[in-house]
Amino acid sequence: MTTLIEVYNHGPIRELRLARPPVNALDTELCRQLIHAIEQAMAEDVHGLVLSGNERVFTGGMDVPHLMAHGDDQRALLDSWQAFFGAVRTLAESRIPVVAALTGHAPAGGCVLALCCDYRVMARSIDPAQPFTIGLNEVQVGLVAPEGIQRLLRRAVGVHRAGILLTTAAMVPAEQALQIGLVDELADGDLVVARAVAWLQRLLKMPRQPMLLTRAIARAELHEALHPDLIQLDRFIESWYAPDAQQALQQLVARLGK
Repeated sequence: MTTLIEVYNHGPIRELRLARPPVNALDTELCRQLIHAIEQAMAEDVHGLVLSGNERVFTGGMDVPHLMAHGDDQRALLDSWQAFFGAVRTLAESRIPVVAALTGHAPAGGCVLALCCDYRVMARSIDPAQPFTIGLNEVQVGLVAPEGIQRLLRRAVGVHRAGILLTTAAMVPAEQALQIGLVDELADGDLVVARAVAWLQRLLKMPRQPMLLTRAIARAELHEALHPDLIQLDRFIESWYAPDAQQALQQLVARLGK
């Protein structure tokens, strides 16, 4: 089995680096390996996690060509989406703090993973004309973000702003993402992981049990948002096969293939 997550230990803090070239697209196997890596870290009494990507892309989001290859096999499609939401829930329900080290772009599924972390450090844009961006752009590819995912965004940026970002499929430049609270800190690209580790190091100096219990209370909304009733995966799968969604998805696959 190909290892799709590289593991680096920084003392009691473990970095999980997505490693599926070229853009860390989230296919079924990568999602399953992420679930395993998080669970293993907790079993080994790691005190904090950093989730990182490559130097220009945190993750490109769900691997749409992989999903489209399932064709009319709804069971296979459901399995792939269950793996993704399983990874999202495992991250949200982590008993230890997790920081997203957004080393580059974080669209769609990448943004969802980041929203489940305790803190988000994003790389500053290298070229102002082509800034690193983050956002939930599902509408652009013909999909509807489930209520639970929309709640994750509202939790970060507020109800009104979240509605605008979702409806317009906006991809927000890193500098604007900091201003609206979608990320918490910017750093030069080669320092993103170091800043994520440093934030966790400061947090871990707090009295451990009070910190963890306070954190659990503060993150209760995450658990509620990801309840199956608010994701409604069966309805999501139905909408996947709608004609306008399929047209937009096929156009995306064609662009990715160029």
